[in-house]
Amino acid sequence: MEGLLRSPGTSGVEQATPRAGLRRIARSFARLIPPFRVASGVARDRRPGTKAGTSAPGAANTGASASEVFLPATPDPPRPAPAGAPLSRGLLRAAAAALTLLIFLVDALSPLEGAVAVLYVVVVLIAARTGRRGDIVAAGLAGLAFTLVAYVASHGIGHVGAPSIRALVSVAAIAITAVLSLENRATTERLTATARLIDISHDMIFMRDPAGTITFWNRAAEQAYGWSAEEAVGENADALLSTRYPMPRPEVEKTLAETGRWEGTLRHRTRTGAEIVVESRWAPRTDRMGQVIGVLETNTDVTGRHAALAALVQSERRYRRMFEGSRVGVVEEDWSAVRADFDRLGLRDAEGLAAALAADPELLPRTRRNARIVRVNPAFRAMIGIGEETRASVDDILTGDDTSFVAVLGAFLRGERFLEGETEVARCDGGRVPVMFGINFPGPGETDGDVFVFVVDLTERRQAQDALLAAQADLAHAARVATLGELSASIAHEVNQPLMAVVTNGEAALRWLRRPEPDLGEVEAGLARIVGEGRRASEIVARIRGFLRKAPESRATLAPAELVEEALRLVAREIARAEIQVETRVAAGLPPVRGDRVALQQVLVNLALNAAQAMAGTPGPRRLAIRVAPAPEGVEIAVADSGPGIAPEDLERLFTPFFTTKTAGMGMGLAICRSTAESHGGKLVAESAPGRGATFRLILPAREEARSA
Repeated sequence: MEGLLRSPGTSGVEQATPRAGLRRIARSFARLIPPFRVASGVARDRRPGTKAGTSAPGAANTGASASEVFLPATPDPPRPAPAGAPLSRGLLRAAAAALTLLIFLVDALSPLEGAVAVLYVVVVLIAARTGRRGDIVAAGLAGLAFTLVAYVASHGIGHVGAPSIRALVSVAAIAITAVLSLENRATTERLTATARLIDISHDMIFMRDPAGTITFWNRAAEQAYGWSAEEAVGENADALLSTRYPMPRPEVEKTLAETGRWEGTLRHRTRTGAEIVVESRWAPRTDRMGQVIGVLETNTDVTGRHAALAALVQSERRYRRMFEGSRVGVVEEDWSAVRADFDRLGLRDAEGLAAALAADPELLPRTRRNARIVRVNPAFRAMIGIGEETRASVDDILTGDDTSFVAVLGAFLRGERFLEGETEVARCDGGRVPVMFGINFPGPGETDGDVFVFVVDLTERRQAQDALLAAQADLAHAARVATLGELSASIAHEVNQPLMAVVTNGEAALRWLRRPEPDLGEVEAGLARIVGEGRRASEIVARIRGFLRKAPESRATLAPAELVEEALRLVAREIARAEIQVETRVAAGLPPVRGDRVALQQVLVNLALNAAQAMAGTPGPRRLAIRVAPAPEGVEIAVADSGPGIAPEDLERLFTPFFTTKTAGMGMGLAICRSTAESHGGKLVAESAPGRGATFRLILPAREEARSA
């Protein structure tokens, strides 16, 4: 140990200056201190060609001082390892105590002139291996104390000479070693904590040197990518992960160099070949001289989030394409203000809404204004004739007499998801467009106010319906004319009867006037009968003209019994000529129906004539039974005959246009009858059993006032 005090190149007897000796001692003891490791020594340089426990190439030229040998020479942070077991720590303490005693005895009792006390630094280093601050301090203080005690015991207090210098060197060495050990322990604790944080992080963290070679690989990276740390360290990061950058790699490096960080989205490939998307953050690692020695890369797996975002973008794109390209008008509305207003008023159901509307006349207009229009698609713009101008609320597109919005509000309060209806919307030129709408409300638990309305222009359909109704009216008129042709004998007979009565009463009145003494009373009575028969003939003609007239449909309140009676009058002659017995049963207290008198008469006349024709060749009694009775839907008029009935295969096609079983028939009579019944909100059904006749049931809805009564 005495050689530590000599300068290089001396003969061994020339002593160095104290300052030079201290520098040599510090360097020597620095070489004695083992390379940095955490607890069990898991921190190591894993780059190819570097042995475990050695410093990385380039550590010597960093310009670090002796104290810097405790810092890792590579950007590979240590992984935390469990602390030494209590038994090994106890052995280290025992060894340190034994060595301290041995050094003291040798220093105090032996005649050696060397700096034996400098060996206390070994005790400090052994104590440092326990990882406890108290052990280091105790070893250092013990070394200093025993050095001074041995010096005083051997040389006394007043002695000054070479032994004094050796004692001072020993004290300095012990103190320096203790301080460095304490610094090493603090650094170790900091790096151990950092290593623990890195390893427990859910982010994939790895480090690489300037050439891109991986030098550290945390557990999250092992789990996410599939390569263990032993497999990944030493590999090129871009090659291992098949990295795909959002921009050229040189631009990434340039940003990193200029700003000291880089963030972006990368695509990596795992060991299984699956591609993952990561949000990557890069930060350079530098040494104490500011030289870049590697890059710390932190990656967060956002594959699921990225896929969800991509799906959201795709969904928005599809929605936008459907919204803009649909031929159906689409209106997106915000009902947040409507919901807030209803919550403020405590409205929870349709019944409460009706009461609130009755109590506050301004509620409906305010609610129409609160239903804000967010956007409309081109189809709806074209429908109401606007360009790029906007409509602020539902109040701007609904007509003033609209009644459908109340039903929409009721469905909204009931929590319905969808509602259909018909209404009219206002065009920008003041016109109206009949539309059918479907409105989609937010579902249960959805607090947003997004409401979507899908609108179909019914203008062309209404025009087609009007044309169809006109064609049906023409066809019905033609059918009535044809029916009157069949009833010509009955009509002639009905008209002839009052005319014959007029002639008879007129001749009688003339005879009473030609008497020598005219009987004016009889003449007056005869003239009165003539007037009555004339009116009867006029009514018959008016009824026939009404049956033949081609006029718009006019609906009125009608008594079912009167409809049956008037229809039977028109066919009375044909029924009598066919020797058919008519049985009419009308229930009491029937509610009135609402409909067009002529159209409903035509239905009953057609049914009666069809029954008469069906029974024309039937032997035996012929009966036509007409029953008028209440039905759940309103009023039922049943027309039954005793004919041969209808074949089952014909029953299914009976109401099909142009289907007929008559040799001279057109096949339109029953089709018109069913269409007329359905246009009145009713229905016409047929029942038959072969050989037992047929029954036609005309069901008409009762007038609403009568139904409610």
